[in-house]
Amino acid sequence: MYKLDLPVDLKQAAAIERRRNMEKQRQSRIFNAKERIIGVDVQALEQQVKDREVREDTEAARAEAFAADAIRNDKVVVLMEKRQEEDVRNLNKAVNDFRKNFQVPETRREFDLNDPEGLKKDKPARLTDDDPRCGISGVQKLDGEDLNSKARKKYQQEQMREWTKAQINERNAGDMNQKHADLLYEMKARELDQRACELATAEEECRRQINMATKNFNMAQQREKDEKEAMKRQQQQDDNYTELSNHIYGDMLTENPAVAQSAFGAHRVITDRWKGMSPEQLADVRNRQEQQRQEKERLEMEERLRNEEWDKQRVDADRAAVILERREERLKKELERQQAQENLRLGAEQKAHQEFLNKEVYRNNITGDFFSQFNTSSR
Repeated sequence: MYKLDLPVDLKQAAAIERRRNMEKQRQSRIFNAKERIIGVDVQALEQQVKDREVREDTEAARAEAFAADAIRNDKVVVLMEKRQEEDVRNLNKAVNDFRKNFQVPETRREFDLNDPEGLKKDKPARLTDDDPRCGISGVQKLDGEDLNSKARKKYQQEQMREWTKAQINERNAGDMNQKHADLLYEMKARELDQRACELATAEEECRRQINMATKNFNMAQQREKDEKEAMKRQQQQDDNYTELSNHIYGDMLTENPAVAQSAFGAHRVITDRWKGMSPEQLADVRNRQEQQRQEKERLEMEERLRNEEWDKQRVDADRAAVILERREERLKKELERQQAQENLRLGAEQKAHQEFLNKEVYRNNITGDFFSQFNTSSR
């Protein structure tokens, strides 16, 4: 029998457990992409660190720019708020001044309800004879009574006197204002008239000077033009006299044949003085024309024969080209037929090879067990 209750070697068990822990730690370092340092691209990491530093510096500079912009905007906002507060303060002050000067409590519509002196200022039961508050039941008024006739008449006289005085003062002030306005208008009109007269005088003087200068310039131009025309007429008259003299005594009207003789040789003449050819010269010209006609006929005959020869050679070349083209067509069709047969043969071979691979070589399919055997150990 086998002895199964052997004592456990604590040292060996501790070594096995230590190796297991080291293996787990190694796997955690290797399989963890964030903590793995073996096989890492140090240059790429350094470049990433540099890029990150540059990005952080850029972000810091951008944040500083935004902060400076925000500080500037805050200062502008503070200045605008101060200006707005100042405007509001001025507006409130203006409103209070307006209320103090033009909206006193005594001018309010409901002041009589809140007046502390209301009882003192209250009307008595009867003020005048025609007081609408005095009814029949009040027995405050009887027919034929006029208690305040003297005071009423005196008040009316005073009021009429004040109105008249106010109207007189208003009329006098209006007359004074109208006189002052008329005086200012008259002074302004006089000033404008004087200014217009001065401008008209200056304009008239300027126009007179311009007209004088234009007149002098035109007179000078006219004198120069008259002198040029006189000189031109004199020159034209002299030229006419000279031309008449040359025509009268010249060799053209006298028809001197010697004037047509050129100084460059006896066979050359001056065309503008030549009076025509002699009979010998005319006969020589006709002989030369006949020779040129015969030479032209000979050259035309040679050209026609040469063209016929070229046409014949071109027809022969076209016939040979057609024969060669037909031969090339036959060779091309034969090559296409051979190429088609070769393609069919290669297609059959490829199809047979593919069937062999699918049926004989690639018989096993890849399952998940094939991939699960990787990354199971750190070694």
